[in-house]
Amino acid sequence: MEREGVAGLLAGAGVDARRHRRALALLCEGGWWTLADLVRATATSRRGVEALLRVASPERSGERFRLAPGQIRDLRALLDDDPAAATPVVPRPTAATPVVPHPGAGSSPAGLGPADPVGHLLPGYGQVVERLEKLVAAAPRGRHVLDHVAATPETVVRRALLLGARFWLPGARLLCVGDHDLTSLAVKMIHPGTEVTVADVDERILAYIDEQAQALGFTVRTLWADLRLGLPPAARGQADLALTDPPYTPEGVGLFVARAVEGLREPEEGRVLLAYGASERTPMLALKVQNSLHELNLCYEAVYPDFNRYFGAEAIGSAADLYILRPTTKTRPAVAARVDRYGTGIYTQGPQSVESRPAAAGAADPGPGFEPGVLVGDWPKDVLPGTPRARLATWLAKPYAAAHDRAAVFVPAGLEAALPRLLLATRAGHVRVRLAEPPRDLDALAEPLSPVYRLTAGGAVLDAVRVDPPADATGRLLRAILDNAHGKLANTWREGLIRARPELTKRQARAVIGEAAPWAGEVSALELPLHRLRDLRPAVAASLGAPVPV
Repeated sequence: MEREGVAGLLAGAGVDARRHRRALALLCEGGWWTLADLVRATATSRRGVEALLRVASPERSGERFRLAPGQIRDLRALLDDDPAAATPVVPRPTAATPVVPHPGAGSSPAGLGPADPVGHLLPGYGQVVERLEKLVAAAPRGRHVLDHVAATPETVVRRALLLGARFWLPGARLLCVGDHDLTSLAVKMIHPGTEVTVADVDERILAYIDEQAQALGFTVRTLWADLRLGLPPAARGQADLALTDPPYTPEGVGLFVARAVEGLREPEEGRVLLAYGASERTPMLALKVQNSLHELNLCYEAVYPDFNRYFGAEAIGSAADLYILRPTTKTRPAVAARVDRYGTGIYTQGPQSVESRPAAAGAADPGPGFEPGVLVGDWPKDVLPGTPRARLATWLAKPYAAAHDRAAVFVPAGLEAALPRLLLATRAGHVRVRLAEPPRDLDALAEPLSPVYRLTAGGAVLDAVRVDPPADATGRLLRAILDNAHGKLANTWREGLIRARPELTKRQARAVIGEAAPWAGEVSALELPLHRLRDLRPAVAASLGAPVPV
């Protein structure tokens, strides 16, 4: 019965039966498997593997399953005409060490899948893979509202190997547009001469990358960025290559790739590497995503199928293709015309999912007795008609021209990470913020902003009132830096340091700052991750007490 059912499934799958044959070949080895391991090993969607298991009827033990010897003899005959599936050499998974084969893994004539462009290089980097396994295991857990799914350590190392095999990396600049997978660390381990910048919205990931890079003895520049509000100025027009593994929606892929293009120094000479995957059952979804790339006038230089493997994402086979995209002369104008049209809903789940309704301030207004000179964010049209308005992205991009004593800011659900930057970008004496829900950790938010604001919260309303400048030298210099949050941090710091220490020349002041805060160059306070904003106070204090450089 099993043989007829499996034969019918293979016949019905047509040319796409290769995926099911890979799974069947692995099952015919007789080892125990879990559904997640078999999905990842074959890059077949969970539904596809489940369909095979329904007709193969393996024996089960808890979450694991295997074919009985009699079933193996019966079903192996279906593979006799398939040399690519004959006797695959793939280690059997155990509960402790699940197997994550790569495309083309194995020593059979054709392997288990398409040829891996860097599979022959991987054995020489076993120690790097082991180190990445530990780094990935200790990394902050993924957030489902950000569509986080962790790539396997082998995948991260293979990305770095492919970059080095395809491009000349010594002295090159790589921009990671989001880096929950820690590709930045793998690249620095294998190609230490590459300058790597990470722009990410997740404060935990940025802090972890900084911490681990320092422990490994190299530097990765980290910038906070919600790409819906813009790419950090320090990352624009700087990179030779950009790499991104975005939310797998047309809106998410389009936005992240557009920001990646903005990060390229010479778009027509640079490349964007994109990880994107869809189930073999949903070609229309893949078409929509590719249409979003087509609208940016990007050339497909290469597509490596199933190159990326993941812990999770079983709906798409725990795998994603790797695209190498080359901008054309029409890409930059297309990006400029479209990048601001992407909405805030770019994810597959959570308050900022594509299917969620756009967040609005509802019937709320800034509150009785509070008359702001400017409304920042997407306030309802009937709230304070005639009051000047500004978009969140515009507010972060440059200082507001007019001076107002009061400002009201609306922050929708899903954009709360921007709150510290929105406050620092405001020069008003009193800022009232409407949030979707009460702030979760007011103390953690207040600490890095304390030189500028006193924060209080009542429900989902937060008030930030500007305080008098601190009396101590460290507080005064820190306040001067944060009051000019749009400006280059190192420049404002240098000028304030010279005022406090007239014996320093500009060159000496720069050297002192570089020693106290090597991460402060070419960035603004608005681009700093939250942990770097917290580091500012001790770094400023160190610069005030540092000896005069020779």
